[in-house]
Amino acid sequence: MTRVRARAGKVAKPRRTPKLRVVAIGGGHGLAASVRALKHLDQPGRRLDLSAVVSVADDGASSGRVRSELGILPPGDLRKSLVALAGDSPTAVTAATLFEHRLGGTGPLAGHAVGNLILAGLLEQLGDAPTALAAAAAMLDARGRVLPAAERPLVLGGEVVTAGSDRAEKVGGQAALVRARGRIRRLWIDPEDVPACPAAVQAIEAADAVVIGPGSWFTSVLAPLLVPGIGAAVARTRAKVVLVLNLAAGPGETEGMTAAAHVDVLAEHLPGLRCDAIVTDPSVAPANSEVTTKLDSAAAAMGARVIHAPVAAADGTPRHDQSLLAAALWGALDGAYERMAVDSWR
Repeated sequence: MTRVRARAGKVAKPRRTPKLRVVAIGGGHGLAASVRALKHLDQPGRRLDLSAVVSVADDGASSGRVRSELGILPPGDLRKSLVALAGDSPTAVTAATLFEHRLGGTGPLAGHAVGNLILAGLLEQLGDAPTALAAAAAMLDARGRVLPAAERPLVLGGEVVTAGSDRAEKVGGQAALVRARGRIRRLWIDPEDVPACPAAVQAIEAADAVVIGPGSWFTSVLAPLLVPGIGAAVARTRAKVVLVLNLAAGPGETEGMTAAAHVDVLAEHLPGLRCDAIVTDPSVAPANSEVTTKLDSAAAAMGARVIHAPVAAADGTPRHDQSLLAAALWGALDGAYERMAVDSWR
């Protein structure tokens, strides 16, 4: 039987476990990695209320075909985050496997992820993107929600500097930017004044913690932050803001960029952005190195401390280990859950 304290004739209600409200922002496999790590932290006695705010600028592969043919949000990145949040029941696991399955053959449906087609059907049927994504989340028994950064598809544009020269070329479209061989100097979205998804803004404003990255730095991490309402909400939030750096530079998009340069890119595109902690693997910024000195300086300019934590997978591939990243993120939150829990009892 639960014991509770009575006060001045009043019967006290049993305490309920509060939830730490966490929003992860980005796109693609990088955002899915953060979401899986955060889901790993959601345990009895330490509950998280998870939201993923996802880029909607993808125009390649199955997502690009669905977007082009139906005029709807590109579903691929949304699908990846939904699957990352999927529950552990046999039904949820089966649904997640189905969402990720790609159709074979050589016809018009070849290569499409089944989840992309399911999301396309829900978006057409229900119209409202958050409602459609909530319906998909229910199919997967998702332990959190997925929200688009904007409720209409966006086009990414960028200035790409050719390797070995200062000549810049304007490139349009996410897929083209990923293929471009050269350093992206500047990124923008079209339309630049697109309204943010209201539910995504509300989630950020109510958050106790915001996690940004990892992922393709320009086309996944920066893209949703360029939606004015999303970037402004992150800039004014009182939540803990944690940045997760990549384990390796991507070919073309971030080739040759140092850890400090990744931080500088965000500061240049979003001058109002502040950060509390930056998580990086020791392999990216070795101790007592010039790389680490420059990273510390870039972090300090954003008000952040650098957390050097082993987060890389043991097999040597440039991907984050779910359990290790979860532990690093919990350390980066620096008691945010405990403070929130105490406040909720006052």
